[in-house]
Amino acid sequence: MLRPSERAPGLLVGEGVEFPDQIEIGGNVILHAGTRLGEGVWLGDSCVVGRQPLLGARSRASREPAGPTVLEPGVSVGAGTVILAGARIGSGCVVADQAHVRERAEIGPGSVVGRGVSVDNDVSVGERVKLQTGVYITAWSVVEDDVFVAPAVTLTNDHTMGRRRPGEELRGPVLRRACRVGGGAVLLPGVEVGEEAVVAAGAVVTHDVAPRTLVMGIPARMVREVSAEELLP
Repeated sequence: MLRPSERAPGLLVGEGVEFPDQIEIGGNVILHAGTRLGEGVWLGDSCVVGRQPLLGARSRASREPAGPTVLEPGVSVGAGTVILAGARIGSGCVVADQAHVRERAEIGPGSVVGRGVSVDNDVSVGERVKLQTGVYITAWSVVEDDVFVAPAVTLTNDHTMGRRRPGEELRGPVLRRACRVGGGAVLLPGVEVGEEAVVAAGAVVTHDVAPRTLVMGIPARMVREVSAEELLP
């Protein structure tokens, strides 16, 4: 049950939510039961944190209650953003306006989740990752440290497009350390983009991308190797 709080205008708070000394809260924020907030957290207007997931009648997703939502110290959450129960946002992260982070997703310290980004359930995002405006990270994906994902990139996880056989699992893509994915690219289920690889804008990735290679096109094909000068220090 939610109750009004005088801590901020229009604030509604669930059971067990505690406020650290240093925290900023905008108007009309909703903090559901069990939400854990670190020092220095900033919550934008009308954001929702800790809500249990809403599943369709035919969904195969787990219906067990997700655990508490954790916002580590220094996290900033934008206006209108929704972060579901069981998600964990690492210290110093920015989750921009109107983003959506689903249950059991984990985002590592220092990462940026851009405006309108959707991070699905059971996703692992590493440290210092940049997910730019409008990116979709599908369920069961892995994004390692220092990855850059440009605007409107789409990751997919279901070859059958909703007609999976019983027991058939979803497989999201894997983005290895410091790889880069250009704007509007589409990655098919289960593909792996190797360490320091580059996917060009608009590419459709149907097969694994080898480390330190540049691919482009539909379907994506290797164009060249990534030079030493282009690698992270």
